[in-house]
Amino acid sequence: MTEIAVDDLFKSSPAIEDSFDEYGDTLREECGVFGIYGHPDAAAITALGLHALQHRGQEAAGITTYDGQRFHSERRLGLVSDAFSDGEAIKRLPGAIAVGHVRYSTTGATILRNVQPLFAELDGGGFAIAHNGNLTNGLTLRRQIIRDGAICQSTSDTEVMLHLVARSKRARFTERFIDALRAIEGAYAFVGLTNKKLVGARDPLGIRPLVLGELDGHPILTSETCALDIIGARYVRDVEPGEVIVFSSDKVETLRPFGSVPPRPCIFEYIYFARPDSVVGGRSVYQVRKNMGFQLAAEAPADADVVVPVPDSGVPAAIGYAQAAGIPYELGIIRNHYVGRTFIQPTQAVRDQGVRMKHSANRSVIEGKRIVLIDDSLVRGTTSVKIVRMMREAGAREVHFRISSPPITHPDYYGIDTPDRDKLLAATHDLEGMRRYIGADSLAFLSIDGIYKAMGYEGRDPVRPQFTDHCFTGEYPTPLTDRLGEVSPRQLSLLAEAS
Repeated sequence: MTEIAVDDLFKSSPAIEDSFDEYGDTLREECGVFGIYGHPDAAAITALGLHALQHRGQEAAGITTYDGQRFHSERRLGLVSDAFSDGEAIKRLPGAIAVGHVRYSTTGATILRNVQPLFAELDGGGFAIAHNGNLTNGLTLRRQIIRDGAICQSTSDTEVMLHLVARSKRARFTERFIDALRAIEGAYAFVGLTNKKLVGARDPLGIRPLVLGELDGHPILTSETCALDIIGARYVRDVEPGEVIVFSSDKVETLRPFGSVPPRPCIFEYIYFARPDSVVGGRSVYQVRKNMGFQLAAEAPADADVVVPVPDSGVPAAIGYAQAAGIPYELGIIRNHYVGRTFIQPTQAVRDQGVRMKHSANRSVIEGKRIVLIDDSLVRGTTSVKIVRMMREAGAREVHFRISSPPITHPDYYGIDTPDRDKLLAATHDLEGMRRYIGADSLAFLSIDGIYKAMGYEGRDPVRPQFTDHCFTGEYPTPLTDRLGEVSPRQLSLLAEAS
């Protein structure tokens, strides 16, 4: 789900950024979804599932339930544990059907009216929806429906789906939902509920993930298998690309309204976003990341004494690299997991020390050593500069930086928060320029074919790529209507809202 900023489509609000990352030098997924049908403890189970998906969004969380007569909603800014840790919140969410959402806004400030699930009263009854992804024609559709008289309460492209369902002339809800899906472009995994149904849908290319599980005979739809594990549910299968699945009291409908096209799931789910203990598309995320490390060691060896991961995302690849290279693996950087969001530092000099609030050097491992630093990606490079400097200050003789993915040269429009192209280090510098910028003795990336080999292929198929990899190649798999049409978000306004 993408929020459309008023002032600048790609400018993040300083109030919502982590102090160590004031330059936006990480990739961030924006959402995780969860839904369950027919379970008496639907809200509590959904809260646990969202807790497992917390890595996909840390700015807001919400749950909507239906108790047979009324819909109930709790939406809060902050972490799942902040919003749903006490029993009172769960008591306010009765019912056996629930959908939930964790959110990271890709642009603009986080405000309560954008927190999902979003809810609307439609002709046939209430409808709540949660969305992971981004509609690349969401602004264009919003402009059309507002011109036709619609009133929008949020700046979320998810709200467009509510309007599209409401405007459909079809008789049955499922048909109206499919009508809405036919109008949208981009990447999405939707989970929604009505007073009778739990519905899920995945985009035709399967860019965003969605899996089906089962707990005590009750179906679950969620972004990752780790959300099933935390509640003791059984993984059934992945929802197929382009599939619409509908659960009601007497049947399960499985529909494929878009025909069959070769799937192209997002490669970054394996590189970065999914939790290491999840299984995505039948592959262990942890093992794939280790494979990336194996391949990186073969492609970019280094004469070094220790392999050091940039925690936490670089850990599996570093293990693989160390095993393949026969170099000891050491925790040369210790991560503080309790930083959270802190005060806004008063001076640039203090802000520049912010990386140390999250990462600190383990001098006993680093001092006097030639080290290989392993990270999963390089975005702007500003955090990498600080980490390399930290290693040298801790006494490292040499610092060799290795990245377990190819250079990021293009922005994403499918739900990953990336800077504009002119802010991406690999788009503005050659390899030697990047090496000098971050201050490493050497720098190397995993090749495009190397990442596909880590996934079990011989290489990337240039005619029909197996994954969505536009950040590396610039080949976008869907139309970018809003970008090509130059639809301006500045025509949108938003009433300030106290939180």
